[in-house]
Amino acid sequence: MWFLIIEILFAAANLRAPITAVGPIIGEIRGDTGISNTLAGMLTTLPLLSFAVFSILAPKIAKRIGMEITLLTGFVILTIGIILRSIPSITTLFIGTALLGMGIAAGNVLIPSLIKREFSHHVGLMTGVYSVSMNISGAVASGISIPIAVEAGFGWRGALGCWAILSAITVIIWLPQMRFRHHSIGSKVPGGGYLWRSGLAWKVTFFMGLQSMIFYVLAAWLPEILHEQGMSLSAAGWVLSLIQFAILPSSFIVPIIAGRYSSQRGLVAVTVFLMLIGSIGIMTGNTSLVPLFVILIGIAQGSLFSLANMFFVLRTRHVHESAELSGMAQSIGYLLAAIGPTFFGFIHDVTHSWTISLFMLVIVVLLTFIFGMGAGSNKFVTSSDNDDYPLKRET
Repeated sequence: MWFLIIEILFAAANLRAPITAVGPIIGEIRGDTGISNTLAGMLTTLPLLSFAVFSILAPKIAKRIGMEITLLTGFVILTIGIILRSIPSITTLFIGTALLGMGIAAGNVLIPSLIKREFSHHVGLMTGVYSVSMNISGAVASGISIPIAVEAGFGWRGALGCWAILSAITVIIWLPQMRFRHHSIGSKVPGGGYLWRSGLAWKVTFFMGLQSMIFYVLAAWLPEILHEQGMSLSAAGWVLSLIQFAILPSSFIVPIIAGRYSSQRGLVAVTVFLMLIGSIGIMTGNTSLVPLFVILIGIAQGSLFSLANMFFVLRTRHVHESAELSGMAQSIGYLLAAIGPTFFGFIHDVTHSWTISLFMLVIVVLLTFIFGMGAGSNKFVTSSDNDDYPLKRET
């Protein structure tokens, strides 16, 4: 069991770093390749599109061949994608980016279900551990991209390619799990088709998508926004890293708190309020208060992400059902999130300003509150014609 925890820690460490490493050096990539802001935004959007496609397939594949081997295959694909992205070619840059998104999708969808299966009495604690590992690596990736690319002289390709080392190590570490693989993640419960008729499942889905949109928009463009407001690129990169570090306490504590209560609406309300203050603060362009604003954003982002993952577990009864809800929410949710980085880049190309984009970000935060209040209600997912999955009694 301890070795499984180590494997989960390494798996989680691969799920954000390959993406958050891009934001601080996106200007370097754009300058070297000559691509537009819109295409540069695609470097963050493509993984999200891969998430959208593969997230819906991952639970079905895992049900046939087992979660462990599905995850291992995902890490192999991730390693290949990172290597391809670092080859001196615009074509392989985008192909590799799409492939690494496929690999990450398997971990995004299946690890919460693996935690539900193996740590059913400590779901909140293990979800916190999983979230912390993911966010630590994301923070480090944001902070070291500029030093590796510019100061160490490895260029942006070196800064992106170095993460293949971590994913390759993860492949090796996961190999022993093949001895214990489960060939099904729950064959005695109904298929997940009824989830698409569940209003609660759709609220969880939109909550997942909107909080993801906020994160990936900030990961892609916050360094550029702060640079235009007067910060150096290196300092702006570390500000993005500060968000990642600010995420850590809430991403660990919030799942534990959420698991102790039948309703998470209060957590949603507090979290969205903090995100709103931070987002409006960035809009003001007051660079002296940026550390405060991004810490608030980081605390809120860690809470939002943790709540989204906890909803996959708390709003379902079975491991298979949890995987199906995770797949649905991440497929549709990441498709929604994929709009963000590219659209923000497009708006900037048209207006030559980040003001309108940041105003839209505030609107997204308010929508997150609306769907979060529904997703945090004390219920299980159900469909109108399925009496086997009744709502929990309100308390």
